[in-house]
Amino acid sequence: MKRILAAVAAAVLVTLGVVAVAAPPASAATLTQVVNFGNNPTNLNMYVYAPDTVASRPALLLLVHYCGGSAAGIFGGNGHDYVTAADRHGYVIVLPEATRSGHCFDVSTPQALRRDGGGDSTGIMSMVGWARTRYNVDPSRIVVSGFSSGAMMTNVLAAQYPDVFAAAAAFSGVPAGCFATTDGSLWNSQCSGGSISRTAQQWGDIARAMYPGYTGRYPRVQLWHGTTDTTLAYPNFTEEIKQWTNLNGLGQTPSSTDSPQASWTRTRYGATGTRATVEAVSIAGTGHTLPQAGMLAYAVSFLGLDSAVQPSGSPSSSPAPGRSNVMIVGTGSGRCLDDPNATTANGTQMQLYDCWGGTSQRWTYTAGRQLTIAGKCLDASGRGTVNGTQVIIWDCSGQPNQQWNLNADGTITGVQSGLCADAAGGATANGTKIQLWSCHGGTNQRWTLRN
Repeated sequence: MKRILAAVAAAVLVTLGVVAVAAPPASAATLTQVVNFGNNPTNLNMYVYAPDTVASRPALLLLVHYCGGSAAGIFGGNGHDYVTAADRHGYVIVLPEATRSGHCFDVSTPQALRRDGGGDSTGIMSMVGWARTRYNVDPSRIVVSGFSSGAMMTNVLAAQYPDVFAAAAAFSGVPAGCFATTDGSLWNSQCSGGSISRTAQQWGDIARAMYPGYTGRYPRVQLWHGTTDTTLAYPNFTEEIKQWTNLNGLGQTPSSTDSPQASWTRTRYGATGTRATVEAVSIAGTGHTLPQAGMLAYAVSFLGLDSAVQPSGSPSSSPAPGRSNVMIVGTGSGRCLDDPNATTANGTQMQLYDCWGGTSQRWTYTAGRQLTIAGKCLDASGRGTVNGTQVIIWDCSGQPNQQWNLNADGTITGVQSGLCADAAGGATANGTKIQLWSCHGGTNQRWTLRN
């Protein structure tokens, strides 16, 4: 793995103080080493971060470092946006650390590419099991993300333990099994160079062989890659897409294509909302330098780390007035109720947009049953009470056209009109306008709240 090590040697590794303890960790809000966490055949180190306020039933993020990296380096460096999001949303982070020369994870040897095979993945899953018990983790919200060598491990873990991980986000990786070797080496130059191409079925079969006999669902997967990556060459991105669409029973034709930022091309397969089944983001003109600023915010939303805990399939309960700083997410679209460009102009019609957690998507439900954002109130335009009335923002007046009921069935109804907040035409795309419409129970009229 020397070539990956050279590629990341220039990265700034922030050295943080850590404390080695036996379980349980000494304190929250500190990167803490855990020892005696379970079966650990390759002598990995385990670190955990639990924020000051951990949710009663938290999500768990397994965060895997790059070759040449460390738990402390990714915690204080290019993975730190995951840490600040944990402070906000109350989830726990487990950070495995490779201890072999080069500090790379083994995704090559036969034992590493088999469930419970005695490789690095075996020790990592001991860490996951320890944390699940220690923090009362929600088993439906265990996710994994990694960068470079960690991205390769992310793909391997998602293939070997599809019954554990709900979702994965891999930055600059290769398909699970692509780096396989038979001579004990941890480096596969054919794979790193992007010269291994297989059919979607073949890639799927390689992953399925890591957990023989398994017939259940596979995780949702988000993939990121720079077009000028020469360390793990860009063709691997296409091969990853083949593998994960096949494992999830999808074809190779995207359900949607867009550009969330100027240099990004995003394709989604299966569902087209924030939590698509497979999401792939190509970054033009970028090499082996991911993630970059802003990317982890998209990963947090894709992985569901910003979700409030709710029973599966259930709408949010009707909240008491006074709840603040929440996102309002369309059930049908997976996108957020959004104030375009964070404007404060009276009359601006609200829209659906990818959830990214910014101020243009943070609402407060007041004691007067108003939904406010940036000092403005959600408003039925012209005090309208007919189908098609625009849902806008306006100076707060306290009138009934600015009062809303957040109902137990997930609908948001105007107090004055009795009509539902509705994504126009049942559309799910970014920019879909929000209007009032007769309540009919469709998913374009149902919403959930997320912290």
